[in-house]
Amino acid sequence: MAEDNIRGVIRGSAEVPLSILELAVVGAGVTPTETLKASTELARRAEEWGYHRIWVAEHHGMPSVASSSPAVLIAHLAAATKSIRLGSGGVMLPNHAPLIIAEQFGTLHALHPGRIDLGLGRAPGTDPATMRALRRHGQDADDFPQQLAELTAFLDGAFPPGHQLERVVATPRSPESGRPPIWLLGSSGFSAQLAGMLGLPFAFAHHFSAANTVPALDLYRSSFQPSNVLDRPYSMIGVSAVAADTSEQALRMARSGGLSMIRLRRGAPQPVPTPEEAEAYQYSSIEEDFLRDYLSNVVYGDAAEVRDGLEELRKRTGVDELMITTMVHSPADRIRSYELVAQVYDLPGASGERPAS
Repeated sequence: MAEDNIRGVIRGSAEVPLSILELAVVGAGVTPTETLKASTELARRAEEWGYHRIWVAEHHGMPSVASSSPAVLIAHLAAATKSIRLGSGGVMLPNHAPLIIAEQFGTLHALHPGRIDLGLGRAPGTDPATMRALRRHGQDADDFPQQLAELTAFLDGAFPPGHQLERVVATPRSPESGRPPIWLLGSSGFSAQLAGMLGLPFAFAHHFSAANTVPALDLYRSSFQPSNVLDRPYSMIGVSAVAADTSEQALRMARSGGLSMIRLRRGAPQPVPTPEEAEAYQYSSIEEDFLRDYLSNVVYGDAAEVRDGLEELRKRTGVDELMITTMVHSPADRIRSYELVAQVYDLPGASGERPAS
């Protein structure tokens, strides 16, 4: 049943499944090759620890992120693992012809049946100039419902008779195993309402739109109509989380991500700076305010503090799944953060002594 591929299982002491949004974060002095090797190692270890799924996000023109091609990275991570679900969080559909996405994810689904998710978003995932380079074929975010309908028809092989694309076939396609589950992603109400109306699972970007989280989830649930995919709503939120052996260390690591976001908002993106650079940086009063707001939406601290913060957020939002993402400079620190969360949640494969509660 399609719903079985979406809903997770309770693992260890976690009330809901825990998943990872891997941005393939590039730190200052770290090469993209080293970053992607770390992403591969993270996928292997996340599978071992017991995380439910790993998604990768489509971003373009950002020196701090190496995940510009989700389908390529998903294929690599899936080949390096055996059972963990892999997917896009997400593919920005207006950047692509729906047929191309149907072919890419049809191929992934054929290679790794039962493990692939197709998360779709509307934003460009980049700056306006790069967006124009990506969208020369004329697609626009306002056409998203039509693009989604076309993509779904390609994946299902189900254009209505007389449709202009009726004879176009997306291959490979495996009718016996269906298509990968489609999720809608959003940071506002548009995709929330559309996901509800279509009876699709919904993932909200709490990590950069926290003020809209609860309203969007409420809209999703109130708009929900049962479908052949889901009989009741299924929601997930992306959450920035940084765990370390001490609260002070976690804050120091998290501030690097904050400075990276300041530079991105200024139109001067760079790799994520080191904690030392973030400490030495001379922040303007506006930048200090931005950093304070940024950190207020990051769940950081020692493992127990991160667990408590995630649990408070889960209870407040009522979501069915949590997907954490960690933007810090060091690949080793990033992997260690996910390990600490796995241990404090007693995920079945998490090794080592459980962090103190």
